[in-house]
Amino acid sequence: MKKRTVQLVLSTHWDREWRESFQDIRYAMVRLLDRTIAAMEDGGIQGPFHTDGQSILLEDYLEIRPERREQVEQLCRAGRLNVGPWYTMPDEFTVSGESLIRNLLLGREQARAFGAKPSNAGYLPDMFGHNSQMPQIFANCGITGAFIWRGIDNIEKRNFIWRGADGTELPCHKFGSVGYGTYGHKVARRQDYDEGASDDPEAYLPRLDSYLKEEARTTEIDPILLLEGGDHQEWNPAQYQLLMGGHTEYTIVHTTIDQHLRALVAQRGRITSVLEGELRTPGHVYPKPGQDYLEPCGQWVIPGVLSSRVRLKQANARCQMLLCQWAEPFSACAHAAIGLDDPKGFFDLAWKSLLQNHAHDSIDSCSIDQVHKDMSYRFDQSRIIAERLATEATSRIAASVEGELAEGELRVTVFNPLPRNASRVTEITLELPTTWLNFNEFFGFEPKPAFRIYTPDGVEVPYQRLGQAMNRARHRVRPAKWPEFVASNQVKVAVAVNIPAMGYATLIARASTVVTNTRHPDVPGIATSERGMANEHLGIQIESNGTLTLTDKTTGRIYPRQLTFEERADIGDGWYHGIAANDQIYVSTACRADVALVHNGPMLTTFRIRTLMRIPEDFRFDTMTRSDRVVEMVMDSFVSLRPGQDHLEIETRIDNNADDHRVRVLFPSGARTGTYLSDTPFDVVDRPIALRPDNHEYRELEVETKPQQSWTAVHDATSGLAVVADGLLETAIPDVAERPIALTLFRGTRRTVFTNGEPEGQMRGPMVFRYCLVPLAGAPDRTRLCELGQQLSAGLRVVQLRKEDISIYRSETKLPASGGYLRIDGPAVVSSVRRTGSGASGGVEVRMFNPTADPIEVKMDASALAGPGKRGGEAELVDFEGRSIGKLGSAAAGKLKVKLKAKQIVTVRIR
Repeated sequence: MKKRTVQLVLSTHWDREWRESFQDIRYAMVRLLDRTIAAMEDGGIQGPFHTDGQSILLEDYLEIRPERREQVEQLCRAGRLNVGPWYTMPDEFTVSGESLIRNLLLGREQARAFGAKPSNAGYLPDMFGHNSQMPQIFANCGITGAFIWRGIDNIEKRNFIWRGADGTELPCHKFGSVGYGTYGHKVARRQDYDEGASDDPEAYLPRLDSYLKEEARTTEIDPILLLEGGDHQEWNPAQYQLLMGGHTEYTIVHTTIDQHLRALVAQRGRITSVLEGELRTPGHVYPKPGQDYLEPCGQWVIPGVLSSRVRLKQANARCQMLLCQWAEPFSACAHAAIGLDDPKGFFDLAWKSLLQNHAHDSIDSCSIDQVHKDMSYRFDQSRIIAERLATEATSRIAASVEGELAEGELRVTVFNPLPRNASRVTEITLELPTTWLNFNEFFGFEPKPAFRIYTPDGVEVPYQRLGQAMNRARHRVRPAKWPEFVASNQVKVAVAVNIPAMGYATLIARASTVVTNTRHPDVPGIATSERGMANEHLGIQIESNGTLTLTDKTTGRIYPRQLTFEERADIGDGWYHGIAANDQIYVSTACRADVALVHNGPMLTTFRIRTLMRIPEDFRFDTMTRSDRVVEMVMDSFVSLRPGQDHLEIETRIDNNADDHRVRVLFPSGARTGTYLSDTPFDVVDRPIALRPDNHEYRELEVETKPQQSWTAVHDATSGLAVVADGLLETAIPDVAERPIALTLFRGTRRTVFTNGEPEGQMRGPMVFRYCLVPLAGAPDRTRLCELGQQLSAGLRVVQLRKEDISIYRSETKLPASGGYLRIDGPAVVSSVRRTGSGASGGVEVRMFNPTADPIEVKMDASALAGPGKRGGEAELVDFEGRSIGKLGSAAAGKLKVKLKAKQIVTVRIR
């Protein structure tokens, strides 16, 4: 009888930083690779080494061992080092879909640069659940199957077909009960610290036999996968020799994970189980008598990472936004419009810095304090580069607008990052020269800069004055001069703007030439009383406890007790919200609130609501109760409404002075429904509100909190609510009659892995949270909510140029006073616009996705992206790595149409 083949993959699981700092863990990694490379050279190992699905291991190694680059590249070319497909191994819910794509592209590009053929195995061994679009993302990168742990505790077999949101199917291997470390736990006994005992052949070989029989029973394809690799663990030479010494029932071959993938793909017809969509099933099985706690661990999902160390989540959201909504698209626009050089090297560095923070134990904020301190520096580098590139591109476009500025004029150019026209009221803080005249009211209590705002063709634009700060400093930098001090009077105004899709519009601020007031009517304001406001769509009443009563004028529906704050104990860590048996849950509905009217006028009304909660100071772990000592925590919320706006803007500021707790804000919807919607990477998912009926039997409880990218909505046939948030990734719909949306603001915890506790996870100090409340008249417009999330995050961008500034940035090309570069008509959401390639092979890639469950067709006007003289350019569909899929024809205005299947992601290249 022919022996069944066992395919040994020699690997490790290398969390780049986690229980120790990056430098501490790298020290061990260098030792591991030194030893592995030496064993490859002297025959100590007979096959390749798998770099845990990440290319960054080699990058980090060669920083310390640069003299070994040629040797590493030779091993890569020979297939002895199996590299990629990731750059770093991310989480799938706490980063954007676009970031997942860039991570794969960089990992595969780096593998090729090392001389390796990038792995086509979609390696997902330790992500905390799996999003619904990973099959499609993998397939668009040429990845043909996946190797998965966590979130799939509902099948017994090792193999299954994963059907993604759009219908893409990938054959998959499911790791065993201890995941990628199952062999290490059951056979190698990495948890036994007596080396001799675990290596004793008389004990080792029977364990191996038992393990292989179980794997053979549950594996539906011919070869059996044996992955040898655990957390930061080196391979064991004695056990390796026992493995490769021959087996009576199996032929053990040391090979690559891609070799097993080829069999998985070829024999996918034998696989009987199919799983669909996102995979977030919690761990089920409890230990049996005599088993340790890891043995039946049941694929823990670890859902609490969505809300731990929220400042890091917000910093990540800001970097992703700056790169994908400002720096990349407007660098592409500036290249097309005025020939701005492509700053590829800067983008590469910004993305690398960001993606290094996307390693799952980093971005999921479940590591020691030092790890997360290091992350702050990387976020800063990514943010600063992206901000600089966005400023450069938009400044050069603004300076190239035709026409000269006269004395006493300031050019104000407002940019819109979305591929749809923007017509709304926005705030601009004008930086007016201090030499401009001021006017006074009454007896001259406060000088106010005197100016008016005009369109380029001379039409005056009314504005609402919101505030000012006099004699503020900045500096002007010329290439061959010392920095120049520039003084400004900053005046914040609200003004209505009309900006073309992914484009700009120009205004002129002009100084008054005589001392006279420059005011516009401030009535009728949007405020209706000392604690109420209304526009055409919404009515808002602030109650004495600080909650809001929202009236949707479209449906007549009234929503009471909006903006209710909830606070409770959290005895967990970065992984889990820990529920205390002796908890006390506080809500703000019986609290005191102060209300102040901050702005009121025809363009913007803002109320400030200071809600005071008296809460326990911390959790007493000696008695396992909440403290009797009470502190006062203030929720300072700024609530704003504009004309024509059908949603309410809220900014909440909290200076956290308590420990060991979670704070959420609640929005009761009253919807009669059993499901709700949330956006996830490149998708909108429909989830049940009720938890699984057998939840009490689970070892890892299913929790009500689930992931979002930017919004969650709950609705019935005639009403409902949506909450859109910036950088807040955790929401819930508690299974109570009022169906409230619960948005987690932050969790503060003291536990960190392998320590006695550290302070930084407590989230002490000031924090700012931005979100919108949207009433619904039934099912929401998914595209509109996704774009509202982008709008909330990115806003509009303003470039202000004095006469002296224009010469610094102006190009030889003259641009019109307003212009747009990309317009989309149809319900697709754009996630990326960027320049790729160079020279004749260069072009602009536009990526978009269909968040709906129906096929759609979109019209694109992308002619301006092709650049001058290209007559609109030519368009084609490409995969994520730029391989052509099919021609689309001319990109000229009105001619380009793209069809998207339900939940499909497409990339269009224009050149």
